[in-house]
Amino acid sequence: MGDLPVRPDTPCVAVCSTTFDEICRGCGRTVVEVAHWVSMSADQKELVWQRILAQGYPRRNT
Repeated sequence: MGDLPVRPDTPCVAVCSTTFDEICRGCGRTVVEVAHWVSMSADQKELVWQRILAQGYPRRNT
């Protein structure tokens, strides 16, 4: 992917909830993405960042 943008270590905003589906209401990641975040490559994380930002995440106090 080349030069990746500078991002926080994680999109987590400590508003964790997957009560109604597999997507966290705070950060927008799937349960699998949250579970595997620490072992994902920078390129994999960037793809997740791009998707969640396009979807309006991360959200605080939602």
